[in-house]
Amino acid sequence: MHHKIHTLGELKAAGYKSKSVKQELRDNLIQKLKTGETIFEGIQGYEDSVIPSLQRAILSGHNINFLGLRGQAKTKMARLLVKMLDEYIPVVKGSEINDDPFHPLSRYARTIVQELGDDTPISWLHRDDRYTEKLATPDVNIADLIGDIDPIKAANQKLNYSSEEAIHFGLIPRSNRGIFVINELPDLQPRIQVSLFNILQEGDVQIRGFKLRFPLDVQFVFTANPEDYTSRGAIITPLKDRIQAQIFTHYPETIEIAKQITKQEIKISKEQEKIKVPNLIENLIEQIAFEARESEYVDEKSGVSARLAISAYESVVSAAEMRMLQSHESKAAVRIGDLMAAIPAIVGKIEMVYEGEQEGAEVVAHKLIRLAMKSMATEYFKGIDQLQRKSTAEAKKKYKEIISWFEEGNAVDLLYNNTEAHYKKELQRVQGLKEAVQEAVILSKESELLMMEYLLYVLSEYGLIDWKIIRGSSRFQDYLFSALKGLG
Repeated sequence: MHHKIHTLGELKAAGYKSKSVKQELRDNLIQKLKTGETIFEGIQGYEDSVIPSLQRAILSGHNINFLGLRGQAKTKMARLLVKMLDEYIPVVKGSEINDDPFHPLSRYARTIVQELGDDTPISWLHRDDRYTEKLATPDVNIADLIGDIDPIKAANQKLNYSSEEAIHFGLIPRSNRGIFVINELPDLQPRIQVSLFNILQEGDVQIRGFKLRFPLDVQFVFTANPEDYTSRGAIITPLKDRIQAQIFTHYPETIEIAKQITKQEIKISKEQEKIKVPNLIENLIEQIAFEARESEYVDEKSGVSARLAISAYESVVSAAEMRMLQSHESKAAVRIGDLMAAIPAIVGKIEMVYEGEQEGAEVVAHKLIRLAMKSMATEYFKGIDQLQRKSTAEAKKKYKEIISWFEEGNAVDLLYNNTEAHYKKELQRVQGLKEAVQEAVILSKESELLMMEYLLYVLSEYGLIDWKIIRGSSRFQDYLFSALKGLG
């Protein structure tokens, strides 16, 4: 239709009926629900919580506020709403605020429709151009959002300042018949929130003292961090009252869902695609984020975003790539030691509480990696958690040969940039290590070498051997030897 119709008369003849943006979203959602189409592509883990709430809000024609911590796909969901609009809608050609030819709002469009009638020229607006997003900051003002008198326009066109045509429209009127998103709503000053409340409720706008009845047609979506109510600003009560749907978002509930999100969001170059990332490493990366969300050192009010795992994943892949390039090998796999390369990614993604600040960000990141290694261990090594109990004789027996080897004064140095051959040789020196991981390998289908390396880290977490980081390598040795060396 949009290729053939160029005037209001042609539009009428085609039988076009205009509808509000909320009706449009509703109709298209109903259509998609009937056909069983996937509506929110790429949103994982919200199938039974957030998405049904969002669909009900659309069916009800509600303005929406997503409440949730950082990195919970709030903005992503708002952007996906665009896919639920009609592909094209007709607007009065040249209108700044996407005037509907059947119900023109602006002075400009009303005049044209009055003068030209059925000859009013029409242009077609694609749905991608009907989305506006604004990050709320304390310096956002009424002129940005709603509009202001434009003295230059008034002077050029010899307009009186009280004339409607002297207005320069702000973002919200320009989003008429579209979706308008305000991120971090509590950061808007209360008086600006009051003006939003007027638009939502009364459909009127006051600009510099003269009042415009302006029943804008906008689907509003707000996002906010629930904790921001206390720390920075708040959403004023009357505005909160007018946002009919408050939808709480949340972090992924399982490692599996978290992995799907990371896989979908990581950006990896063509060359890096040949680097193998074992399942164990993927699990450990997600577990680090889970540990961070539980950690006493990390501010839970601030949240730990999914970006932590995404950046960590990209970092460990780059660590393996760097090793491959330096040792002139043609392929590489990520090792446990490569997780240390994720520390810079972790440090930037966690807000510390006071105790965390005292420990230092790198130390906390290190602790989170160690906690993740320990938490995951029980899934790979049966009964390893018994090492913690007093009656560890039985459990220790399994690892006795390994521990004895270290007690004899032997040490293992795993350099992070060791070639594959050297890495293998170093791990195979440890007596009993290979035998100890054989059943774990069968169960997990991971490579034997990776599991051998992992077991060393795990035994150090259970306090059976000592692990130190020494300039680009992990050294494992017996505690006593380590202490004597220190004295010596």
